Amino acid sequence: QVRLVESGGGLVQAGGSLRLSCAASGLTFSSYAMGWIRQTPGKEREFVAAISWSGANTYYQESVKGRFTVSRDNAKNTVYLQMDSLKPEDTAVYYCVARWGGTATGPSGWPYWGQGTQVTVSS
Repeated sequence: QVRLVESGGGLVQAGGSLRLSCAASGLTFSSYAMGWIRQTPGKEREFVAAISWSGANTYYQESVKGRFTVSRDNAKNTVYLQMDSLKPEDTAVYYCVARWGGTATGPSGWPYWGQGTQVTVSS
């Protein structure tokens, strides 16, 4: 029932920018915390960022602080991840995730996942 659809991934040069979008349906969007988790084949899933239901609180993986910005537009049922100053180590499949109520900072704390969008940063 809950459907999360990511878009905006692509191939960029190191130092470039991308904005990921996640369109949500099948849920009362304003009641859900939203987040982003990434995964590279052969590596463990990694929490990237999260935003509370109201947008008042945001959380970031230390490696992306100052470079990534998570935001949401509850009127559009959409969450965004603005990624600036991209590095090759940011290369991963980025998943939009959701959970009712408050945020979580570990991958296991998010019950709903999108299909993912590939981000590749070349050097």
